[in-house]
Amino acid sequence: MSSNLLGTTVEDVVQAVLEEEPGELFVVNPTADALETLVEVATAYDGDLPNIRLVAEERMLKDVMGDFLVASNTADLVEADTLELRTLGDDTRSSMLVTDDHTVALIEAGDQVGGLATDDTDFTSAAYDSVSDDWADAEPFKLRTPGITRVRQTLDAEISPEVEHDFDDVLASLETARGDGDGLDEVTISLLVAAKNKVLLYDISKWGEDVGIASKATFSRTKTKLEDMGLIDTEKVPIDVGRPRLRLKLADDRLQNAPPSELANVAESILS
Repeated sequence: MSSNLLGTTVEDVVQAVLEEEPGELFVVNPTADALETLVEVATAYDGDLPNIRLVAEERMLKDVMGDFLVASNTADLVEADTLELRTLGDDTRSSMLVTDDHTVALIEAGDQVGGLATDDTDFTSAAYDSVSDDWADAEPFKLRTPGITRVRQTLDAEISPEVEHDFDDVLASLETARGDGDGLDEVTISLLVAAKNKVLLYDISKWGEDVGIASKATFSRTKTKLEDMGLIDTEKVPIDVGRPRLRLKLADDRLQNAPPSELANVAESILS
């Protein structure tokens, strides 16, 4: 891949680099959009992925990983030992994709991207050594979101296949899952889907804490918030020993009648 890729997209550039089948790929100082695109391309890639070592500015990483859709797919790659994340120090680098025999600088101009590539031996060797040194000095970035594959598998096994299917349908309908007015967050989605299927609050919150979505306390607080907003309701279910548990159910007819693919849009319209 010695030719430059001009007037194209980040997706095209990343795809071209992966098709060279490098054993190792350094992704240096990507933009937020480039990071999201890298995760999308790597997640969908059919071939064998290289060991991807991404080093980026910490604040940008935290912001991008605030979206559950991106973070859970990123976590899948991390849990598969395909991707590792570290943070840049004080010295910033140009945005680059670096392998042992190619260096591609990512230049964004408006809605177009240029991948300025070289396979000059002296230059690529120097670039590879330089980013390898930077990587060795960089600090690991702790991603706290669980991988989406693990989320799906445990939701299917510990709650029900129906809940897992509805959860997937809701995620597929969203462009982002951040909460705070920018898409529903993962806890709210979990509770709405649980309420649609009349799952016990104890069961969904225990699952959420065990898999790493959020603590039981966070689930409880979010449940109370959704109750106050008229989205969900609860009913007491007696148990043999101890206090009755709460069964979740949808409180608004618009939610009750909505298919899973429309559940998030209807909930957001009620909240707006």
